[in-house]
Amino acid sequence: MADGATSGPLLELDGITQVFSTRRGEVRAVDDVTLRLGVGEVLCLVGQSGSGKSTTAKIASGLLRPSDGVVRFEGEDILGSRRPDKSRFKRFRRAVQYVHQDPYASLNPIQDVFTTLSAPLRRHGLVKNRSQARERVAELLAQVGLNPPETFMPKFPHQMSGGQRQRVAVARALTLEPRLIIADEATSMLDVSIRIELLRMLTKLRTELGVGFLFITHDLAMAKYFGAEGDIAVMHEGKIVEYGPTLRVIDDPQDNYTKALLEAVPEADPDLARRKRAARTAARASNSDGAPASGAPAA
Repeated sequence: MADGATSGPLLELDGITQVFSTRRGEVRAVDDVTLRLGVGEVLCLVGQSGSGKSTTAKIASGLLRPSDGVVRFEGEDILGSRRPDKSRFKRFRRAVQYVHQDPYASLNPIQDVFTTLSAPLRRHGLVKNRSQARERVAELLAQVGLNPPETFMPKFPHQMSGGQRQRVAVARALTLEPRLIIADEATSMLDVSIRIELLRMLTKLRTELGVGFLFITHDLAMAKYFGAEGDIAVMHEGKIVEYGPTLRVIDDPQDNYTKALLEAVPEADPDLARRKRAARTAARASNSDGAPASGAPAA
């Protein structure tokens, strides 16, 4: 775990396995995955499409029951029986919120922003009347940087940009004051500049509210930016192939798959990109014959 953890795990996945049946037989989408996330911490789960990271996220959120393994939240086994305790599971579902990849698909197209955000507040008895609902919705919109809030309340999803829609999705996740937010590729459909703005906003929310984040992404650069103070788990073909503090894993990867993901990250500086390619080529040559490549300094 990352340094600075001061309490027990908020979320624990122990030996999680998920098997799907297909016409061609069984597919092991998640294979014996074990993860820990502390209170207010960030855990980045990274991998290419089909690696099993989104399936793991759905299991962590209670949206999918695993074939095997245990999901614990604040020390309690959430899915321990075929009929989990309803009140305990309701508390869990309120404490764990999900932000999807595509905000246009996850927001109701015929509901305005006020209705979208006030509905869960009313359903859970967090507001008593419309006046309180408007006040709380205004606070939520301000928290996610949609100002002035009054101008966004009557808007429908098609009247907003992709970045604004995703901020509304985050505001909806905050309505029930969660302990954990699972962000599943939440920035991947946005322009790079908008991604950075959104990640800054999420970092600010984590700091101010103490909410933990399970951040699912295929982009190691985004994982490093958002999860620098936390941990990272690299997933490949359903298995965790590398796990540890984010900066250590990215700066000194041990697994070949992690190294391949890093090599796929584009480098903005062409001179630096050439130096990195030369260094990797020299390292591979050194590893292949046991001696430093030509031009590479001896150890």
